[in-house]
Amino acid sequence: MKKIRTLTYWLIAVVAVIVIGAMTIDWYRAEMKAQMAKSGQTSVRIGGPFTLTNHLGQQVSEKDYADKPFVIFFGYTYCPDVCPTTLADMIGWVDALGDDVDKLSYLFVTIDPERDNPDAMGEYVGAFFDQLVGLTGTQEQIDAVSKAYRVYAKRVEDEDGDPEAYIMDHTASIYLMKQNNEFMGTISYGEDHESALGKLQKLIATAQ
Repeated sequence: MKKIRTLTYWLIAVVAVIVIGAMTIDWYRAEMKAQMAKSGQTSVRIGGPFTLTNHLGQQVSEKDYADKPFVIFFGYTYCPDVCPTTLADMIGWVDALGDDVDKLSYLFVTIDPERDNPDAMGEYVGAFFDQLVGLTGTQEQIDAVSKAYRVYAKRVEDEDGDPEAYIMDHTASIYLMKQNNEFMGTISYGEDHESALGKLQKLIATAQ
């Protein structure tokens, strides 16, 4: 009888924890909605205006890519693995798109403007595919576009103290943007070829 009573108390305690947890989550969601409503927000915005310099040395903004949907990826030319792997994957998607390839714009934005000037960007993107555009700018411009796209980027110094050998830890996802600069979704690092291709085809289908 004592074991049964103990088990009953234990079950009541577990249920109480679950109920309290659910109430806490509901409160948190309601509070977040209230805070967003106060600020006029209905969702977290990803994307926005930017002014940068392309790999040809020309100043550009988001308006230069407003005529069609675009994919935008943040990285840097000294990236040892994530960036070249992702851009190599992108070559496969571009090839698979066939005649639809030019229905999208493809942007590669550096998060390392200290080393990635237009010439460096031009040499780098030229190694992948013709439609890829490299974008750089001042540190302030890169910080602004990174913030607009909720991109994480952090400089990691070289363990041996070489100031030129630092690496950049950064977001590895590709952002998919509709023609009106509206965020549609992402392609994750290492995502399956067919899945990524399907997302690009859906993005193309949103064009007006």
